[in-house]
Amino acid sequence: MRANYRHGVLTEQQLGDDPLQALERWIDEAGSAGTIEPNSMALATVSGEGEPSVRFVLCKGVDRSGIVFYTNLESRKARDLTARPVAAATFWWDRLERQVRLEGPVRPAPDTDADSYFASRPHGSKVGAWASPQSRELAGRDELERRFAETAERYPVGAEVPRPPFWGGYRLEPLRVEFWQGRENRVHDRILYQRSEVGESAWRPVRLAP
Repeated sequence: MRANYRHGVLTEQQLGDDPLQALERWIDEAGSAGTIEPNSMALATVSGEGEPSVRFVLCKGVDRSGIVFYTNLESRKARDLTARPVAAATFWWDRLERQVRLEGPVRPAPDTDADSYFASRPHGSKVGAWASPQSRELAGRDELERRFAETAERYPVGAEVPRPPFWGGYRLEPLRVEFWQGRENRVHDRILYQRSEVGESAWRPVRLAP
C-alpha cells in the first residue's frame, strides 16, 4: 500500500515564529478539511520501569505554553506521568498529508481549568467519567453498564455532576515541535522548532532531512 503525497509544501515562512500558534492553525485547517476529530493525538508515556505506552486522546487546548488533555488520574497514562512527567504526542491528518510531533515535560493542569472543562462536557460524558475505573480489569461489559446505570441514577439528566476527584488534566509543555508535510517521492518537508527550557519564547527552527 503506497501513496504519493501531492497536497502541499511547507516553509518556515508559512509556520511563523511560534510553533504552537501554527499547530492551532493546522488543527483548524484539518477540521475545515473534514477531519472527524482534528484534535485527536497519539500520546506516548513511559512507566517508572521504562515500559512505553501509547494511546489516542483529545487535545482540549493549545496556547503559547503547550497543549492540554484530560483523563482519569488513576489511569495507566496518569500513573506513568506521575513516575516520569514527560511525554510525546503526534497529530496526523491524512486529508492534508500532515503531521505534528511534540516532546517535553508534563505537569498537572490547574484544578480551576479541570473544573471549567468538566462542566462543559455533555451529561453522558460526565456520568461516564464517574462510572469507569479506567485501565482496571472488568468482569465484563455488563459490569461497566451497571456502573453507568447506577451513576446515571445518582446524577439524572438536569442534575449537576461534580468533577470526580480522580479526574483532571495535564499540560504538555514542549521543548520540541516538529511539522511534517508529505511531498512527492518521499522527499517530505520537515521543520523542527526547539527551545532550551519551558517558558522560553524564542524558538529555533531548523529544516530536517526526511
